[in-house]
Amino acid sequence: MNVRYGSSGAARMHADEGGQLSFELVSEGTADPGPAGAAHTGLAYGSPGAPENTDTYIESLQRTDADAQKLAGIDVPRLDIRQASRLWAKVSSWVESDQIAYYINDSPVSSDAAYDARMLMLQKLEAQFPQLDTPQSPTHRVGGTFSNDFASVRHPSRMMSLDDVFSLSELKQWYEGVRRDLEWPQGKPLPMTCEVKIDGLALNLIYRHGILYQGLTRGDGVIGEDITMNVRTISSIPGQLSGTAAQVPEMVEIRGEVFMKFDDFASLNSQAQAEGRAVFANPRNAAAGSLRQKDPRITALRRLSFYAHGMGTLEWGDGDAGHPQAGTQSQAYSLYKIWGIPVSGHTREAVNFDQILEMVSYYDEHRYDIEHALDGIVVKVDDLALQRRLGSTARAPRWAIAYKYPPEEVNTELLDISVQVGRTGRATPVAHLKPVRVAGSTVSRTTLHNAYEVDHKGVLIGDTVVVRKAGDVIPELVGPVLAARKGREGQLRRFVMPRYCPSCGTELAPEKEGDKDIRCPNVESCPAQLSNRILHLASRQAFDIEHLGEQSALALTNPENNRPDSVSEYLPDTREITVAPGQEPPLYEPDPALQLPEVQSPAVTSEADLFSLRAEDLRDVRIWREIPVIEVVQGIDPVTGKKTKTRKNRGGSGLWSQSPAFYNLPTRGGKASDAQPSRTTVEMLSEFDKAKDAELWRVLVALSIRHVGAPTARLIAKRFRTLDAVAAASEEDLVSVDGVGAEIAASVASWFLQARDPESWRGKILHAWASAGIGSQAAEDPGLEQTLEGKTVVVTGTLADFSRESAKEAIEARGGRASGSVSKKTSYVVVGSSAGSKAAKAEELGIPILDEDQFRQLLMHGDVPHE
Repeated sequence: MNVRYGSSGAARMHADEGGQLSFELVSEGTADPGPAGAAHTGLAYGSPGAPENTDTYIESLQRTDADAQKLAGIDVPRLDIRQASRLWAKVSSWVESDQIAYYINDSPVSSDAAYDARMLMLQKLEAQFPQLDTPQSPTHRVGGTFSNDFASVRHPSRMMSLDDVFSLSELKQWYEGVRRDLEWPQGKPLPMTCEVKIDGLALNLIYRHGILYQGLTRGDGVIGEDITMNVRTISSIPGQLSGTAAQVPEMVEIRGEVFMKFDDFASLNSQAQAEGRAVFANPRNAAAGSLRQKDPRITALRRLSFYAHGMGTLEWGDGDAGHPQAGTQSQAYSLYKIWGIPVSGHTREAVNFDQILEMVSYYDEHRYDIEHALDGIVVKVDDLALQRRLGSTARAPRWAIAYKYPPEEVNTELLDISVQVGRTGRATPVAHLKPVRVAGSTVSRTTLHNAYEVDHKGVLIGDTVVVRKAGDVIPELVGPVLAARKGREGQLRRFVMPRYCPSCGTELAPEKEGDKDIRCPNVESCPAQLSNRILHLASRQAFDIEHLGEQSALALTNPENNRPDSVSEYLPDTREITVAPGQEPPLYEPDPALQLPEVQSPAVTSEADLFSLRAEDLRDVRIWREIPVIEVVQGIDPVTGKKTKTRKNRGGSGLWSQSPAFYNLPTRGGKASDAQPSRTTVEMLSEFDKAKDAELWRVLVALSIRHVGAPTARLIAKRFRTLDAVAAASEEDLVSVDGVGAEIAASVASWFLQARDPESWRGKILHAWASAGIGSQAAEDPGLEQTLEGKTVVVTGTLADFSRESAKEAIEARGGRASGSVSKKTSYVVVGSSAGSKAAKAEELGIPILDEDQFRQLLMHGDVPHE
C-alpha cells in the first residue's frame, strides 16, 4: 500500500505486512520509494516539495489550531527568503492577534498550544533569516501590551519571561549547555530548583519599607499595568512584610503568579450557574478576568491566590551588614517565608538530571492532585552567583528554563453532534470534533451527556470549542470560544435532540416525568443496549467469562461500532503509525478512489444466541479500531554499547481501520480460508462452560434485570435457592426479603412475568440458557457469619491475595457494603500497595486504615483488635 499522507503530497506513508506505518520525504526529483514492504528510513519533515507547492501550502494555512500543528512539518532551511517572508508575515499577524486577545481582551481565541507553535515557527524563521528579526517582531515581546483601563508604570527592573522547551531532549540540551557554559566539572552535582509552572498571571509586587507600594502586571516586561487596588484584595498577599527591622528591606520586587485554586474555581462557576451567568472555561481565564476588574470589590469576591517564585531589585538602604542574605534561590524562598510571602510547597531541589526527570514525571501523572492548575516544570540554577555568570538574552534568563507538558486544553472545531445509546437505553449526545492532539492523544469525539448539558454549555455546531483532557481522563468539551463566532454566525446551528433512537429507530422518551435523560425503550433488540448487556453478563460479578470484554461484546453484537463517518477517517490495513520523539504525523489525505466497506450483520442478536456460538460463526467478523501513534526512541545502551529501541503509545491518531475480531490473519501468501481462530477466541468459547456451573446469584446478575446488582442478587438467591423459585415469586414474596425494596421487587417480578411467555425475548433467553445447562445450580448456603453487617468498607491499592473483585465479594458475602469512595459513613479503608488519594482522605477523616492481614481479621471477626 502507498497512501498519500500530508497536505501537499510530499510525505508518503507505507504499511508493512504488520500494518506498521513509516514515512519518508519524496521531494522534487526523488524517485518514488516503491511499493509497500520496501525499506523505509522514517518520516522526514520538510517543506512541501517543489517551490510552487510551498507557495500554495503557505497560502492555504489558516488561523486554526490544526494548521498551527502543521507548522512543525515545515523544513525552514529549505525555504527561500521570499517564502520565508510570506510565512513570517502571516504567522506574526496571528501571534499579534493572539497577544491582543490574550493580554488585552482577556478572551483568547487560540489555545496555548497553537500560540506556542506559531511563536516557535517565528523563532525558527528569524534564526534562519536574520533580516526578519526586527525589534517590532512579536518574539521580542515578553508578554502582550495592555489595555488602557489601568495606568502604565515602568518596572524598577525588567520583568523577564522564560524560554520554553517541549521535549525531554530539549530539556537535556539546556541542562548540558548550562554545565558547559559554567565549565562545571563532570560528575560534580549542580544544585537546581524544580518548581511547578503555575498556569496563572505573572505579577510584580513592589514593597517599600515593608509596605505594599504597587502591584504591576508583566506587560511587555518593561512597562506593566498598575493593578494595586485589585492586588490588595488578594488575602494571601500581605500589605506589610513580617520580620524584624533588620530583616525588612528598603525596597524589594517580588515576582510571582496569581491563580485561582481548583476548589475556588468550582465555587465561582457554581455560583455563576445558579445566577444564570456564563461560566469560565478554566481557572486561568477566571483569574485573568478577576484580576483586571475595574471594580476591586468584584476582584475581592473571586478568591484569588498568589505564590512567589522570583525576585527583582533588592535594596537594604544602609548596606548589607546585619541583613539576611540570599545566596541561592532556595534561601530566597526562606526569606519570603520570613516576610510572610506565600511560596509553593511543591518545589524540589535537584542535583542531577535524573532528579529533574523525576519531578517532570511525577507531576505529569499528578497534575490535578495539587491545589492549582499547572502546565509544566520550571528548572533554575539555584546559586545566584552562577545565575549572574550565565546572564540573560534580550527576553529570558539563560539560567532557567520552562519544560511544558503536552497541552491539556486546546481549541478545535465542533463538526457535528450525534447521539449514542448505552446499556440502560440512555441516549447521549456525542460531539464530533475536528481531530486535534491534546494530552498526548488525538481527540475526535467526546460526550455531552444530555440535551440539557448541550444547552447549558451554549455550544453550537460549527463553533470553535475548548477541549480539555487530563491524562487518561475522558476528554471534556468545556464550552465555545465566543470571540470566534464573530463573522461566522451564518455557519452555526443549534443541536436538536432526535425523537428516535439512532441505534434501532424506536421513539425516545424519559423513563419518568422530570428526567433530564431520555431513553430507548426497545430493551429487547436495540443493538447498543444488547452490546452492553453482553459485556455485563461476562463481567466478574456475573459469569466471569475471560476474553469477552468490551471489544468482543461489540464485535459480536455491533461490529459497526466506531464506523467512520467518511473516508477521511478511514485508513485500511494499518496497525499503527510510528513517529520519532517530538514529531507528529502529517494530516491524512485518503486516496480519491477509497470507499468505506459494506455494513456487517451481527453474529449475536440476543443473549439467547450466545452459548450456541461456534468458532466458524465468527470467521468474517471485523471491527473498527483507532490506529495508535507509537513513538519510537532509539539509543545506545551505556553499559553494553548495543542499540536500543523503546516504544511509547502516544494515543490515538483519529484514523480508523478494520481488522478481524476473532481470527488471526493468514500467513503471508496464504488464503483467507486458511485463517484460524485466535487463541483468545478459542479460550473465550471454552469459558462459556463456566456459566453452566455459575451460582444462582451470578445468573440473576447476568440477566440484566433493572436495579439488580450483585448484593441484591445474593439476597434473593439466598432466600429462594433456585431459579424456578425466583421466577415464581410474587412482588410480596420478594419485598419480604430484607434489603429488597418495592422498586426492586417490582422489577424482578415484572421481568420473570414476561419471561413466562416462551415466545417473548426473555422467555427465549431462559429457554436457551436452560438448554445449555445454565441456571440449574441451586444456591448453597455458605454459612458465613455476617460479621460485616451494617459496615461499609473501601479497598484501595493492590492486595497480595485478593483481587479488587474478590475483596468486594468477600465483604458482601459477610453482609457488608463494598464502596468505591471514602466518606464519613465509611467504616474501614483497606490499603494495599500503590494506594491513591483514598488512603489520604481516610486519614484526614479519622477512618481506621487496615493492611491486608487486618482485613482478614475484619472478615473473620467483624472488628480489628487495637494494638
